[in-house]
Amino acid sequence: MMVMVLCFSVLETVGKYLSRSYPVPMVVWCRYSVHTLLMLVLLAPRMGMRLLRTGQPGGQLVRAVLLMGSTLCNFGALSFLPMADVKAITFISPLLVTLLAVWLLREEVRWDRWVAVAVGFFGVLFIVRPSSAMLQLPALLAIGTALCYSLYQILTRKFSDTENPLTTLFYTAVVGCVLMTLAAPLFWRTPELRHVPLFMLLGVAGGFGHYMLIKAMELENASFLSPLGYTQLLWAILFGFLVFGDLPDLHAFVGMAIIVASGLYVALGHRPKPREEPDTAIE
Repeated sequence: MMVMVLCFSVLETVGKYLSRSYPVPMVVWCRYSVHTLLMLVLLAPRMGMRLLRTGQPGGQLVRAVLLMGSTLCNFGALSFLPMADVKAITFISPLLVTLLAVWLLREEVRWDRWVAVAVGFFGVLFIVRPSSAMLQLPALLAIGTALCYSLYQILTRKFSDTENPLTTLFYTAVVGCVLMTLAAPLFWRTPELRHVPLFMLLGVAGGFGHYMLIKAMELENASFLSPLGYTQLLWAILFGFLVFGDLPDLHAFVGMAIIVASGLYVALGHRPKPREEPDTAIE
C-alpha cells in the first residue's frame, strides 16, 4: 500500500511537471496508453480472453469514464495549484462516498459520521477560502476530481464481488486509452525527446501503483489499508517543495489537518466487507 502511495505521488508530480509544457489531455492520454500497453504485454499472454471477460460491460465502461474524468480534473487542477492543496481537496472523496452511499446504496450512516463529513467540508473551506480568488476553476477542478472518484467508488462497490480485479483494471486502462486517442488530434503536440522518459513514467507509475493496490487488497482488509492512503499528502508536500518550490500556507495546513482527521474518523469507524476498495484518491 505504501508503494502504491509513492507511485501515485510520482504520477502526480510528473503529470504536473509535464502539464506546464503540454496540454493536460495529452498528458492523460499518455498515462492511459502506456498503462494499457503494459497490461497487454504483461497480462494478456497469461490471461488471454479472461482479461476481457466481464458480466458488467456497461458498469465497467461508466466506471472507467468516471476515473478518466477524475484524472483529467486532477491533472488540470495540478497545472494551476500546488500539489499539496490539490491532494488535500481531493481527500474529501471518502466523505463524498459517505454522502452518496446514503442516496445510491441506501446505506445507513451514524450521526457521528455525519458530523465528521461536515467537519471535513469545513476543512476544505480553510484551503479554498471562498472569499479569495482561489475559489475559481482550479479549485473546482480539484473538487470535480473528488466527485468523479467518489462516484467511481460507489459503482465499484456495486459489482466488486463479481468481477476479476485485473479485468477491471484492464477496462479502466483501455477505455481511457481509446477515448483519449479519439480526441488526440485536437490536442496533440510532439513531445521533446527529453520528455519522452517522463511520459513513459506516467504509465509505469500508474499501472504499477494499481497493481500494488490489488496485491495489498489480497493481503489485508481495506479498513486497515485505507488510512495509509493519507500519507500521500506528505509525499505531495515534499515533492511539491523539492520540484516546484511550493509550500502550503498556514490556512492550507489547518485545512489539511481537518480533512485528514475527518477522513480517518470515517475510515476507521467504517466496517467494510472483505476486500472492499479503500476510499483514497486513485489516479
